[in-house]
Amino acid sequence: MTLSERDFFGDRFSECELRHLIGRRSPSDVFSWNSPSFRKLEISRESLSDDGLVAMMLDEPRFIRRPLVQVGDELIVGADIVALSRVLT
Repeated sequence: MTLSERDFFGDRFSECELRHLIGRRSPSDVFSWNSPSFRKLEISRESLSDDGLVAMMLDEPRFIRRPLVQVGDELIVGADIVALSRVLT
């Protein structure tokens, strides 16, 4: 297995890349709702559309939940130890 790493703060995603990575998931699944930067905005979740979430993540990478680990077609979002163990062993 080859591992590649990307600092998406320094090498930001294009909209096409981010939408491809998200795939059929909802952008809400990869949005970092607990980010202090997001909480400071005092915006309700319900007021944001999927396109709005993508735009916010493109504008501010802190809004992308980390880590993102892609193995084949599977994207693991956040520190899901069980899922990471399953795909990395």
